[in-house]
Amino acid sequence: MSKQKYYSAGLMVGVGVFTVLMGQKYSLGSMARMGPGYFPFLLGIVMIALGALYLFIETAAHDDEEEEDYGPPQWRGWLAIVGGIIAFIILGRYGGLVPATFALVFISAMGDKEHSWITAFLLSIFVTLLGVVIFSWGLELQFPLFTWG
Repeated sequence: MSKQKYYSAGLMVGVGVFTVLMGQKYSLGSMARMGPGYFPFLLGIVMIALGALYLFIETAAHDDEEEEDYGPPQWRGWLAIVGGIIAFIILGRYGGLVPATFALVFISAMGDKEHSWITAFLLSIFVTLLGVVIFSWGLELQFPLFTWG
């Protein structure tokens, strides 16, 4: 098994352990009345389990095949995803859920060479509407749809 696969499984387990430890700083609560630390704690446990499962499956399935060459890093995709997250943080603070979600999806979609401006725009509108329906109306998340300033 390649070092990259060990590193990715180790990173997932490490982030899961960190999340569990940070989640325990808050009240966990119970299944019926979840505290603020319940979801991060549970998410950390799932990440640890998935990282361990990935490592187990890759080790068991490994035979003497040649390693696949993935080529150089796709910098356009990396920059678009990071840029989308930064735009979400800034616009979420100063613009609200709708512009933040739209910018996140649009910028991240432009990281894929197969997306055109039109497909990225349509995807952004769809995901933004879905986010408004789920988070604002369905879950009544206390995140304003629009804020200016």
